[in-house]
Amino acid sequence: MIIYEDKNGDGRIQYTGPDSPVENELTIDRDIMVLANPEIAQLPNWVIGLVAAGGLAAALSTAAGLLLVISSAVAHDLVKRGMRRQISERQELLVARISAGIAVCVAGYFGINPPGFVAQVVAFAFGLAAASFFPAIIMGIFSKRMNKQGAISGMICGITFTAGYIIFFKFIRPDLNISAYWLWGISPEGIGTLGMLLNFLVASIVSAFTPHPPVSVREMVDRLRIPRGAGKAHELSL
Repeated sequence: MIIYEDKNGDGRIQYTGPDSPVENELTIDRDIMVLANPEIAQLPNWVIGLVAAGGLAAALSTAAGLLLVISSAVAHDLVKRGMRRQISERQELLVARISAGIAVCVAGYFGINPPGFVAQVVAFAFGLAAASFFPAIIMGIFSKRMNKQGAISGMICGITFTAGYIIFFKFIRPDLNISAYWLWGISPEGIGTLGMLLNFLVASIVSAFTPHPPVSVREMVDRLRIPRGAGKAHELSL
């Protein structure tokens, strides 16, 4: 959270601020404020412990849920139902464990070398989710014309555009990460909204020029929108 480097070798740590012409030798991670605020406010130690425990519990619960989703998606949806349909349950479980291990390593790397402070990382995550999953879920429920070609095309375009924009400004050319070079003045933290609109547009166009979804899928969508027995329940309530 606090990193110092004696760049001029004078035996002193000089903190001059971000706008000073003198080279700064002290770097303070903004995430430290989450842990430092209770002590700055001189709260009791048990309150500080609750803050730390709450943050750790939230992180572990979120990480556990996401790891389950990643492992099951890779093992069941990608491998079992797509690449190798003949694998056994034992092999599927092994693939799930390997994918979970890889996900842990990737998450650990970005935890040690985060692309931004906490709010930025959360914005990146939700932006990528909005540009990929959200339009497919919404159109899959509320549009009978939506098919797999449209959903896949929209998701690929949305997440490719959003991830490419974030990677370019945060990793490839961070020196250009200012409003003068942003597309329409949209920062990498907010580009997910534009990726979401692109996803909607591409999915709608592709769905319009490709075959209709099967009748079974349309009936399933109807059951999702209007559950069985909802009409009778509504009539009885009247």
